[in-house]
Amino acid sequence: MIERPWGVTAYGAASVKSKPELVRTQFRVVRLEQTPSDAFAAANEAVRAVRQTLRRHDVPDSAVERSRLDLTSSWDGYGPNRKFLGYRCQAAFVVETGNLEDIQQLLVDIVAAGANEIESVDFDVAGKGEMRAEARRRAVAAARRKAELYAEAAGVRLGPVVHIEDVDPDRVGNERYRGHGSGGAASGEDLAPGHVVVSAAVTLGFALTHD
Repeated sequence: MIERPWGVTAYGAASVKSKPELVRTQFRVVRLEQTPSDAFAAANEAVRAVRQTLRRHDVPDSAVERSRLDLTSSWDGYGPNRKFLGYRCQAAFVVETGNLEDIQQLLVDIVAAGANEIESVDFDVAGKGEMRAEARRRAVAAARRKAELYAEAAGVRLGPVVHIEDVDPDRVGNERYRGHGSGGAASGEDLAPGHVVVSAAVTLGFALTHD
């Protein structure tokens, strides 16, 4: 029961899609050797080879982020029976490029050059902020359409907005909202392969007026 009836609340969600403009790849160069000096030398050699490969693919140094070489001891097993394997030296890379057609060959070549851990390959767009703003505008419109429908069915009119709450549509706990608040703004095509999809959701509270 609603102890304090005050108006109507409606949830709206929307998505905006765009073809990807860039691809961001994260990978690591990892070398395991019996001495620290050998591990550093092997990792440095692989890092140089990866750098050269990136330049051959016209990826500028400014589009490459690399961590310093990290050295750790590597063991197999636990407790007193664990076995020392050697020294593990690694460097992490984040590479961004706008040449989407070349990404497959780029991955093949950096692995051949010495990158032995590919962590992620993510497609993105440069104007994601503008896409998010448009998705929010559409989410507000969807919430208003839903509220207007409820008000019409109930024989009342919508008053002014008295509450606005931003909602993360992907947050755990919001599953009950999905598929019910788009107001026709989203469709299965929004999840089509080859597109970057940005979503937004909002809960609006409206006062009600009577004729």
